[in-house]
Amino acid sequence: MVRALYTAATGMHAQQLNIDNIANNLANVNTAGFKRGRIIFEDLMYQELKAAGSLTSTGIVHPTGVQEGTGVHTIAIEKLFTQGNPQYTENPMDVMIEGDGFFQITLPDGNIGYTRQGAFRIDADGNITTPQGYLLFPNIAVPEGAEGLGVSIDGVFSVRMPGDPNETELGQVEIARFINPGGLKAVGENLFLETAASGAPQVGIASEEGFGKLRQSFLEMSNVSVVDDMVGMITAQRAYEMGSKAIQTSDEMLQTANSLKR
Repeated sequence: MVRALYTAATGMHAQQLNIDNIANNLANVNTAGFKRGRIIFEDLMYQELKAAGSLTSTGIVHPTGVQEGTGVHTIAIEKLFTQGNPQYTENPMDVMIEGDGFFQITLPDGNIGYTRQGAFRIDADGNITTPQGYLLFPNIAVPEGAEGLGVSIDGVFSVRMPGDPNETELGQVEIARFINPGGLKAVGENLFLETAASGAPQVGIASEEGFGKLRQSFLEMSNVSVVDDMVGMITAQRAYEMGSKAIQTSDEMLQTANSLKR
């Protein structure tokens, strides 16, 4: 009965973490480029009270054993990088990756961050940045007086200058992809960092060799499914209640045992 108390407690702790993850998903349902998290559980170690295949005193082989579990714990919360729905914004500075890939962003410490959010801005020096002010990598600067910013599906940024009928190319962005994007480290601000689990980035030109295409004036919205997460929240809540009921029942059984008299 004492084991049941601790086993049920592990289940309640796991479901609390499950609710926390669902809450984060729902909180970011309108965050452009957000990728929903999915929690993964695994059972804990087992105490073997009787081994399967052991012999009885009469020489009979037990077809099954007796193994008592000790609960559950969270093994991972992985990001699901399925494509989010496109949203037309009419803003030429908004760029969406349709398919595989991440924009590369230069962070203040000089490292490269990766994001799926393409809501770009122009700073006071004409540089294309994220809403936080981080520079797009490779850096692209828009000259003063430029008009009609254009972004091709392969990442070429171009503008029209006054008095020049031809478009002027400013540069081409490269996008990165990873063999295991689920291994990226989420650090907030819609940014991810490379880890040993994600592998090194593979950098290339958009729309070529399996990389996604760029779509100007579109944003990729969150891939959170409100219906799925609401159902998951109900399931987690019921599992949490069952865990608390198991603790209550174990406590009542201990109370009954403690009240026994000779």
